[in-house]
This record gives sequence, structure tokens and C-alpha cells, in this order.
Amino acid sequence: MTNKLKYFIGNWKMFGDFSSFKIIQEVNKYISKSKNLGKKKIVLCVPNTLIHFYKKKLRSKLISLGAQNCHFHEGYGAFTGSVSATMLKRLGAEYIILGHSENRLEGETNQIIKKKIISSLNQKLKVIFCIGETFNEKKNGKTYSILRNQIKSSLQNKFNKNKIILAYEPVWSIGTNKIPKMNELENIIKFIKKDFKLFFKTSNAPKVLYGGSVNPKNIKSLSSISEIDGFLIGGASQSSKKFIDIIENYYK
Repeated sequence: MTNKLKYFIGNWKMFGDFSSFKIIQEVNKYISKSKNLGKKKIVLCVPNTLIHFYKKKLRSKLISLGAQNCHFHEGYGAFTGSVSATMLKRLGAEYIILGHSENRLEGETNQIIKKKIISSLNQKLKVIFCIGETFNEKKNGKTYSILRNQIKSSLQNKFNKNKIILAYEPVWSIGTNKIPKMNELENIIKFIKKDFKLFFKTSNAPKVLYGGSVNPKNIKSLSSISEIDGFLIGGASQSSKKFIDIIENYYK
């Protein structure tokens, strides 16, 4: 564990209502009293229905709000049931999760993800770009090639890469309580950073998060990998206690 800024990003998925704001209140109360305040960045990505309501009630600047996806069309259009990056920005979102495996499994391609990234960056949203391999891809030794392809097919050199955070989420780990072995995970995070720098001809490594069954019990093991810049936390972020315990146990 290092003294670098660490991200703790909650992905609520399809969860929450107006009364769930108490979860954010509890997290905010804890963060405001915690040590090393400047070394933590807390983001909660909630359903679109809650962003504006939470933004108005959240007077603290210690927590940022984000969205979980958007349509690739940037403005308004004839896309029934869809929400654009423009609309999300106006609701008060600062971050957005794109490329999540749950959306990929429903047919979202790298080309569509690229369009979504473009529209989100145009709206000055910070992008949390998810990459990861399935269990079969891992078993067949394709992890590195899958990650390389997802990055190269979805990102462009002209993008403002300071506004893009990568989140490595092995598909086989999400919701299964299984996480990679620490040496494997460390090598994968190092590969992502090195390959990114080589491909985009930059000396600046991207921020890379880990996501997939992150919980209060395994966070201490994950904290041993200094190359990880933070965590994308799913189900555990729906509980203020579990989310706070993850942050607290990371720094123990």
C-alpha cells in the first residue's frame, strides 16, 4: 500500500430509491472524520433516477456521483428509453461507468463503447472504462490478448486520457466471491499499464482499478498490490457498513 490517491467507487447497479440516500449520508459522515482525507476519492454510481435527487441533497464535496451507462448518441434523439451523456451531465453526474461486462453480455461491442466514451468525454464526464476476460478466456490463456483488444478497440490516442480510469474486472469474479491470485493480479495490472503506455506512446501510466467480489474481508490482501489505484465495488457498496469497512480495512 502506498500514499497515492486511491479510488473507492461504488456501483449500485439496479438498486436504491430516495430513502437509500441514508447510505450516502453514513459514508459521508465517516469520510468527513477519517484520516488521510486527501488520499481517498469516493464516487458512488447510482441509478439515473436518483442522481439529481442525491445531488441536491448532497451538500458535501467529499463524495462524487456517477452514472452506470449511457446511450452512444450524445444529445437528444429518437432512442426510446435511453439516456445520453448530455442528460446525465445535466443531472449532476461527474463520472460514468462504461464497458461493464453486464452490458457487454447483452451485446455491447467495443465499437459502441468507443462511441459512448467519446460522447461522455465531450460532456466532460470522467470515464470508468471496464475491461476483463471470461472464465473460458482465462482458462485458454487469452487474458492479456482480450484486455489488449478491449483497450485498443475502444480508446483513441486523441482522447483526454487523464479523464479515463481503467477498471480491470474479470467477468468470472463478479458476484462469485472469487478473486484472482495476488501474483496473477499484480502481473495483469502491470501489463495493462505498460501496454497502455506503449500503445498510446505516453510516459504516463493510466489509473487502474480492480473490481470483482471486493469485500471487507479480501480488501487487505488486495491492498498489498501498490499498482492498484483503487477499487470498483459492486454489491458491497449497497451497504454503508460494508463500503466503509472496505475503506477502513484497506488502510489498517
